[in-house]
Amino acid sequence: MKSKILLLLIFGSALLVGCDRPDTSVPSTTVDSMKPARTTYDTRDYSYAQRAEFATAMQAERAEILRELDALESRIGRSSDAVKADAKPRLDALRDQAAKLGTQLDAVKDATESSWDSVKAGSKEAYAQMKESFTEARKWVSEKVAP
Repeated sequence: MKSKILLLLIFGSALLVGCDRPDTSVPSTTVDSMKPARTTYDTRDYSYAQRAEFATAMQAERAEILRELDALESRIGRSSDAVKADAKPRLDALRDQAAKLGTQLDAVKDATESSWDSVKAGSKEAYAQMKESFTEARKWVSEKVAP
């Protein structure tokens, strides 16, 4: 009798171990969308010799934000006059930050080896400020303007 119970326990354990468990993990698309976006420029530390590549990557990032900013302006353009009036200073500030980043990126082309680290840091800082302001503006628009 004890051998039958032991045999049943072993067999039952083997079945439980071999059973397919339901997948309770979060789908990868959800996990990927929760990760903070990595930008091209900050995935590595560019050397002075790579300053043209840095400038190109930063220009691409800036251009993408400007395209998204144009889309936000389009959404705001279809909203009420009160929302348009409230949005104007926000959008103007974003355009000013984009111009500041453009100026910083122009300085990259003229950077010397001794000034490279400070020019690069200034460009990264200008981009980070612009990206943060844009994220805040996008959130504001999603709260104020119906899709």
